[in-house]
Amino acid sequence: MALTDITRTEVEKAVEECDRLGRDAFLQRYGFRRARRYLLLNSGHQYDSKAIVGAAHGFLPGRQPLAAKDFSGGAGHAAGLLKKLGFTVVDELPEAEVTSDGLVNCVTQLNVNRSSGRPALFQPIVLLWAVGRARRAEPRLLPWEETESELKALLQKHGMRGERPRPDYPVAALYHAGLWELRDHAGAVPAAHGDSQLRSWFRDYQPVGGLTEPVYDLLRRSGEVRLAVIGELLCRFFDDLDYCPLLTDVGLYDDGVADDASPGADAESEDRPEPWLITAVEYERLCRIAEHGAAHNHGRRAPRTTYNPIRSSAARKAALGRSGGRCENPQCTGQPADVTDRGWPILEVDHVVDLALGGFDHPSQMVALCPNCHAVKTRGRTREALRKVLLEVAMERHTAVRPDQDPSCV
Repeated sequence: MALTDITRTEVEKAVEECDRLGRDAFLQRYGFRRARRYLLLNSGHQYDSKAIVGAAHGFLPGRQPLAAKDFSGGAGHAAGLLKKLGFTVVDELPEAEVTSDGLVNCVTQLNVNRSSGRPALFQPIVLLWAVGRARRAEPRLLPWEETESELKALLQKHGMRGERPRPDYPVAALYHAGLWELRDHAGAVPAAHGDSQLRSWFRDYQPVGGLTEPVYDLLRRSGEVRLAVIGELLCRFFDDLDYCPLLTDVGLYDDGVADDASPGADAESEDRPEPWLITAVEYERLCRIAEHGAAHNHGRRAPRTTYNPIRSSAARKAALGRSGGRCENPQCTGQPADVTDRGWPILEVDHVVDLALGGFDHPSQMVALCPNCHAVKTRGRTREALRKVLLEVAMERHTAVRPDQDPSCV
């Protein structure tokens, strides 16, 4: 191995290949992980320095690409070579790990304008737009011209509390909250207040921006995290407002909003070996989403019968997670021992009382059933008797996880 043989030509070929394949596919092809520190800056984009140098070596006549273990000097060795070739390399310390609870806590603490007596929707609308992009695995970072154009239209259409179509306000606020990244600018990003100075800064620098990479990746992979953030935004900022058209426009209003990304969408394996399992805190959070937007009953929210894919997704996720991967019918004679291609149990979440007959999109009236028990409950001769049993089971399971719930609310 001789890194000194690599020239700008080979590096540029590696960069072009990375652009063509996409970052994750490029890293997977050459067997590298994402850079933890040194990043190559080229034409406003960042690249994993070690992986680029390893791939560049393969473009030398008669040479093979280098593997991660071939770098005796580690990532610093690759970064040094790139700098000698005249490339810009930035030294970024590893970002702190982003967790579901940490992200939801950031959303909870958003500092929004309340001069009208109600929370302004600037930041919530921008975040929901970004969550939708992450879910669809669209590019994380966009030029300011594109960001401004899309967000202006959303703010103008869905600013239900008189929000002006000024994306610079929420983007600057989210940047200072640690949720947004801005590149290609000089000096400090101004605070999210004032008027002409903030507008001029974005107009002059035209920064590239979007969610920070850890936040974007978490929202892209995890349906539970995605749903938790959406639910927190709806509960805190959209109470008594019709948010359905907004969620539809940003691509978050359907039954699959709580689904995790398929394994092929990410080079890494799932964080948990049994990702359908949830904690009591997660169950409580999902129940809150399922109950949001309902009529108040002595200060508590009760689920309504109107179909809503956000509430439905949350309720289904809660019921499946509560089941522990086993059929909740106490009379079950045995569910399939097999699992799905993604390793999930073969279970179907069922409304014990159909929505059309007055049932609720709520875990207290939903159960996870194996295909056999689901068929009996749906069209078996004993279905009416089984329905009564399952209603009791659903409430018992729900109360066991959420003992402080007032049964009158459900």
